[in-house]
Amino acid sequence: FDGFASDRGYALQCLKTAAGAGADCVVLCDTNGGAITSRVAEVVGAVVGEVDCAVGIHTHNSAGVAVASTLAAVEVGATQVQAAANGYGDMCGNANMFSIIANLKLKLGLDVVSDEQLARLTEASRYVSEIANLPPNPRQPYVGSAAFAHKAGLHVAAVVKEEWSYQHVDPAVVGNDTRILVSELAGRRNILAKMREQGIDIPLEGDEAQSLLDQVKLMESRGYQYEGAEASFELLVRRGRPGYEAPFELEDFMVVERRHHKPGEAGREMLSEAMVKIAVDDQVYHTAAEGNGPVHALDAAVRKALVQHFPSISVIKLVDYKVRIIDSTGGTGANV
Repeated sequence: FDGFASDRGYALQCLKTAAGAGADCVVLCDTNGGAITSRVAEVVGAVVGEVDCAVGIHTHNSAGVAVASTLAAVEVGATQVQAAANGYGDMCGNANMFSIIANLKLKLGLDVVSDEQLARLTEASRYVSEIANLPPNPRQPYVGSAAFAHKAGLHVAAVVKEEWSYQHVDPAVVGNDTRILVSELAGRRNILAKMREQGIDIPLEGDEAQSLLDQVKLMESRGYQYEGAEASFELLVRRGRPGYEAPFELEDFMVVERRHHKPGEAGREMLSEAMVKIAVDDQVYHTAAEGNGPVHALDAAVRKALVQHFPSISVIKLVDYKVRIIDSTGGTGANV
């Protein structure tokens, strides 16, 4: 596109020569990603009218318009699209193939894939992320976990009544789902909708829902986050019910971080050791365990105390956890 801007005649002659020599398709590449959408449409349209072969488009996302420019190119006659799964690529990435497929099918009405193939778009995106060993982008259009997620109370109230009010397509057509989030922005409808979504069959009156919402906001102000912690939200609901009895009580715990020297090995490695005091029924257990970090050590120590009373926890595995800075301005005085 820069070459076309520098010498339009020479660029067109090169393309015509390629077509005349038997090329099936000439692909116009915005390699540095700097061409804006209107410029891409102008150039592609001009080339389509001059060459006797198919025209393709290849864009990069340096200016944040790769998908839009690709769609504009198709609208003026491009018939081959080059793109990358999840937008992976050099610099800011290539045009996102999954966004392009969904837009071509759902917005432009081009039957580029079958309905059955479109319904596996989210699955394909996450599979590629897994193969690439990269975390899925939750904000990715159509296929991201946040693409159809709602947490503001007004949004949820509207979506519950009419899904199209805040969702431009049915998530199911691309294999995704509507998600109702519980957060500091939630309203009472978030609470009720989230309970239905998780199958929590506990009736709540209006005041009870408001009380639960207030509790969520209080806990989030202290650093808790329930957006990706559905089980923690369910526990919060159940703990607020009349007659709830905790199955155990964590009375005290301590975690020690120290350097550990293994005989015969050079250097020392960090080791975490946790000690916990847990009451179950009328018994109090003192247990200790080591781990790769404080969370792992605490997990192992708590399991030791509880597994004899609750053997089902032996099949539960700690696979991941998140640590967030709650108040970056508070330094070491922030809540943890």
